[in-house]
Amino acid sequence: MRALRIRPAVLPPECEVLRQQVRAFLAEAMAEVPLSRRVRNWSAADPEFTRQVAARGWIGMTWPRRYGGHERSPLERYVVLEEMLAAGAPVGAHWVADRQSGPLLIRYSPAVLAPRIVPRIARGEAFFCIGMSEPDSGSDLASIRTKAVRTADGWLINGRKVWTSRAHQAHYMIALVRTGERGEGRHGGLSQLLVDMQTPGLTVRPILNPLAEHEFNEVVFDDVRVPADHLIGREGEGWQQVGAELALERSGPERYLSSTQLLLEMLDAADADDPRHAATLGRVVAHYAALRQMSLGVAGMLARGENPMIAAAAVKDQGALVEQAMPDLAHELFGGAVPPGSTLDEAMRYTTLAAPSFSLRGGTREILRGIIAKGLGLR
Repeated sequence: MRALRIRPAVLPPECEVLRQQVRAFLAEAMAEVPLSRRVRNWSAADPEFTRQVAARGWIGMTWPRRYGGHERSPLERYVVLEEMLAAGAPVGAHWVADRQSGPLLIRYSPAVLAPRIVPRIARGEAFFCIGMSEPDSGSDLASIRTKAVRTADGWLINGRKVWTSRAHQAHYMIALVRTGERGEGRHGGLSQLLVDMQTPGLTVRPILNPLAEHEFNEVVFDDVRVPADHLIGREGEGWQQVGAELALERSGPERYLSSTQLLLEMLDAADADDPRHAATLGRVVAHYAALRQMSLGVAGMLARGENPMIAAAAVKDQGALVEQAMPDLAHELFGGAVPPGSTLDEAMRYTTLAAPSFSLRGGTREILRGIIAKGLGLR
């Protein structure tokens, strides 16, 4: 068995200077934002807010300047993300593009797609969605059926994607498609294509979440034509590329900070003289502290150019456990004593309905633990 070591990262002084700048911005920009929006955290989207963030250089922070980036460190980016999440800022419009789509294009299409599109991401003008999950595949991406066939001038795509977050607001999708046979392994024959969401033949249908809100979508491809140069990386190497993309998707502090607004409301409502409140909430805060150190350690790995796949999967798995336990803890401590319509009541109601999705997005618990077990040599 191999050991999993996540070295704690120490934030340099410039990170704390940046933190104060972000807090000052959020104090003004979020002054009138009600809890009903804050509690949605990074699931909420506000294109105007995204443009304000971009104007301050906080999108594409680590990217090369030739792509519109700012060449700052992953630790500085971590500080911005942490503050945005803690404030419940509506960062959903640019979140996917900043976190994984931009880096993917820079790495695998540096001369063709990245120069065209990545600067628009950094300006807060281009939003992305992820085309991975399908009706019969779930988290088993190797079994996808959406197919892309070569044509004289590009690719012809047919198939379906489901649970595609914010596809109705995205300008582009990075779609994982089957372009060849599996071969001897299960992961062969997969490629990634950049798809303009306005392409004829592409239909986006809403899937309402448990809150009756339009966040997820079914995306249907019916003879959707994609230019030849929209192939990302090499044909047939989509599985390896998705692995790198998912490591980025699982590496951020959003994997344990989604329920922060509920925690803050519980701390405000807690009775300091009640030992049960002190013990329960103290334990949650201790879990947060441990997860923060783990998450910072992943940011440190990115800063050193290391692959954080196993560590990121561990943080995501443990973070989801803490987040999903939060509504139950709130009901145990405050159930029956919460004034209807209060901010605590509002946070409890929203998080109770949203929490089941926390162990699905970015990979199910079973998939994550399989990655961890394989990485540690246990399977």
